[in-house]
Amino acid sequence: MGQKNDYIVRATAADGQIRAFAIRSRELVEQARVYHDTSPVMTAALGRLLSGGAMMGIMMKGKEDLLTLQIKGEGEAKGLTVTADSQGNVKGYPQVPDVMLPPNAKGKLDVGGAIGRGMLSVVRDIGLKEPYVGQVALQTSEIAEDLTYYFAVSEQTPSAVGLGVLMNRDNTVRQAGGFMIQLMPGAEDGLVDALEAKMAGLHSVTDMLEQGDTPEMLLEWILGEFGLEILDTVPAHYRCDCSRERVARAVASIGKKDLKELAEGQEPIEVTCQFCDKRYIFTPEDLKELLEKGSGTLERSQS
Repeated sequence: MGQKNDYIVRATAADGQIRAFAIRSRELVEQARVYHDTSPVMTAALGRLLSGGAMMGIMMKGKEDLLTLQIKGEGEAKGLTVTADSQGNVKGYPQVPDVMLPPNAKGKLDVGGAIGRGMLSVVRDIGLKEPYVGQVALQTSEIAEDLTYYFAVSEQTPSAVGLGVLMNRDNTVRQAGGFMIQLMPGAEDGLVDALEAKMAGLHSVTDMLEQGDTPEMLLEWILGEFGLEILDTVPAHYRCDCSRERVARAVASIGKKDLKELAEGQEPIEVTCQFCDKRYIFTPEDLKELLEKGSGTLERSQS
């Protein structure tokens, strides 16, 4: 596994009483920053949620399974959305990409201040009739603690989540990554105490990444004494799967009346993908074709 590539490690410890994940996500967070032209605090916010989402994504079993994390807050950021699959692919977007705030009391990027009070929703679409939806109030709005709280309340899984994004002076991403440690049902009480004591002495995720720690080393530091066993590694990518056909279907879904109005206009319309900012142009002729077909199967090339 090359040093430069993002990847997730899946592991177990304490004879299967603990399951653990760790990610290095610098490249995918930088890709998101480039797509959305985010300010430093929004790069950190989106980067943390992307890192957490990627790890939660590979907890799902099915190839078609999808996970969506949505944060809605009262702060200037308003909200964030991240979608992940079970193969390490993740994408996301901020509602307001350019929020600027002074550092918080600890001198760090004030993600909690940008998001403010609000709600975290987790939607798992695992092929059932209705997707599973869990929702909790944000605790700190710093994201890692909010995911920890979500696991405890919605899934009754005691967890420890650490997420971090460190920026360079030119506002590109220097480090990004995180971990998730979860106690499985029936874990011994003594294990909970020992793990809590270990977590209390932990450095920040970005400090550990900055000193060269890999995801494996992060988990070794936390779980080494509990008999850590690395199961596998999964490459992680920022991947948007938008296509002209998919966007055309979305345009067609606005309803015949609105589509007819657009088709009768003289100007082409431009639709931008929220996840990757790719632009798709539909001429009045394209829209008439959509109206006739009732679904988007346009063959013209994207802009």
